Amino acid sequence: MIHWLATDQVENFPPLSTALLEPNGLLAVGGDLSPQRLISAYRSGIFPWFNDEDPILWWSPDPRMVLFPSELSISRSLHKLLKKHHYEVRTDASFREVMQACAGPRKTQAGTWITNEMIDAYTTLHQMGVAHSVETWMNGVLVGGLYGVALGKMFYGESMFSRVSDASKIAFVHLVKQLEIWGFEMIDCQMKTQHLASLGAREISRNEFALRLSKLIDISDRSGTWHFDYTYPS
Repeated sequence: MIHWLATDQVENFPPLSTALLEPNGLLAVGGDLSPQRLISAYRSGIFPWFNDEDPILWWSPDPRMVLFPSELSISRSLHKLLKKHHYEVRTDASFREVMQACAGPRKTQAGTWITNEMIDAYTTLHQMGVAHSVETWMNGVLVGGLYGVALGKMFYGESMFSRVSDASKIAFVHLVKQLEIWGFEMIDCQMKTQHLASLGAREISRNEFALRLSKLIDISDRSGTWHFDYTYPS
């Protein structure tokens, strides 16, 4: 039986082991997108994902797609593109615009799960220094990027977009390289996609994910506005 969360209090989420097998990882329904509840969810290995017409749905799938920074895979063509430096990588410069771009229509899916309610909620996390955007700019125009949540030495990737070929990959590579410098040990990618697999992400069990998370979540974090000092070598 699925657990319903109250909207008038931030209660503990149910154990991850109680998540449904089908749909894979559905753990709880309801509640709200307050900063306190979102942070509680991420600390527990849970994330929200729902369509505009649905109640808020909370997930912890098994297996879990993750990237360990040391396992980042850069293709030969991407390496050549990165070396040209025909781009500028900015951080936390246009967070809301990145989310709005991620919410835009895509050929592979109908509609979007990044609702106005989600954009408002994560913008609040951004203002708190918890959510961050990594952006690819060309000729002064935002052409790609991603956003996510950072707690302890964990980064939780939420979504990415590209208006120019491989623009999101440029942002992702710089994110991973900088996180490795900062001592982050795991990036949550949530669900398996070929796009993420091509960059070195792989699936681990929910139990392993939760164990690794518990060791990383309480390490001193990097809250506040981010500034990268990593530059891809020419």
